[in-house]
Amino acid sequence: MSGHSKWATIKHKKGATDAKRGKIFTRLIKEITIAAKSGGGDPDGNPRLRTAILAAKAENMPADNIKRAIQRGTGELEGLSYDEITYEGYGPGGVAIIIEVLTDNKNRAVSEVRHAFSKNGGNLGADGAVSWMFTKKGVISIDKDAANEDQLMEIVLESGAEDLNDEGDSWEILCDPKDFEAVTEALKKAKIETQHAEVTKIASTYTKLEGAQAGQMVRLLETIEDLDDTQNVYSNFDFDSAPAE
Repeated sequence: MSGHSKWATIKHKKGATDAKRGKIFTRLIKEITIAAKSGGGDPDGNPRLRTAILAAKAENMPADNIKRAIQRGTGELEGLSYDEITYEGYGPGGVAIIIEVLTDNKNRAVSEVRHAFSKNGGNLGADGAVSWMFTKKGVISIDKDAANEDQLMEIVLESGAEDLNDEGDSWEILCDPKDFEAVTEALKKAKIETQHAEVTKIASTYTKLEGAQAGQMVRLLETIEDLDDTQNVYSNFDFDSAPAE
């Protein structure tokens, strides 16, 4: 199987930024809370909650944190009430951007997102402006030392995954979101450790930028990711064209 989703490169850069800011747990807790609120606190009957818990466990979140986030969502514990909002827009050079936020203040959220765009050469677009360019996928990254290609290919074929990509120092498995749990469980059963696993959005094409535009695009994404309400950011920016750090 072949193909290159660019996910590994993007998630490596984004993940490094998230880790430095210490925002991974905050975002995971919000997702668990809203998943429990919308679909109930039983993961067996709530696929979104199951996926959120899997993502939290992949980041080694303590079980007590997960439990409290679920209880806040179901109302067993007091906590903030979050609204889910998706914004779409364009960065420098027409790069497509989708921003998913979980916020307790809609006015603050849209104001901060709009300001981030205008300050960094982008503009906020209408609903549906760029979402057609992205497809939701389960993506699982595995270190090359954790498994060989034959092992993973067998799991891919048996669990219903769509693709296995060679990303240099890691393997990348792509699957339909409905098969995400089956694939991660198959890897767990085979005692294959994952570097990262989540349901994300992948662009159909990627846009390369050069020079000042590329630097401006990086700053825009970093500004958006730094916003407290930001949950996920997706873009079709080709990070291989980003200026060296």
